[in-house]
Amino acid sequence: MADFSKFSSNLPARTSEAPIPFARPGNLAAIIGRIEEAVEEETAGLKNDTSYDLKASNARKSRYLYELTRAMKGANEVEFLEEHRDSLARLRQKLAKNEAAILAHLNAVNEVATLLKNAIQRAEADGTYSAGEFGWAS
Repeated sequence: MADFSKFSSNLPARTSEAPIPFARPGNLAAIIGRIEEAVEEETAGLKNDTSYDLKASNARKSRYLYELTRAMKGANEVEFLEEHRDSLARLRQKLAKNEAAILAHLNAVNEVATLLKNAIQRAEADGTYSAGEFGWAS
């Protein structure tokens, strides 16, 4: 006996006991494919485009991971892993390359920040009262 929604009397309301239908495997394959594309695009963007929008890329990846999580609700994880073993292995390799590109990008940003910090410190210090001038610097 389904309850009826007050917003549309001809449609049954969803009850908490109703099982969530499992997404079709094609949907999962499409979602995994979109995640792969987003990761590949981000990796290439980080390597080749200095104006790459990392914030938008992160938002897109988060949305796709959310879609995957929703599609997996009520799914048998063992069956999912067996069905999509190849595409998940491919995604894992792309994620490893993406991680390396992100780490290189972060290291480069850190180096530039250190260079700027040092340049600012040199420009602001005239040496008159610095500990280094008196041999007290650590």
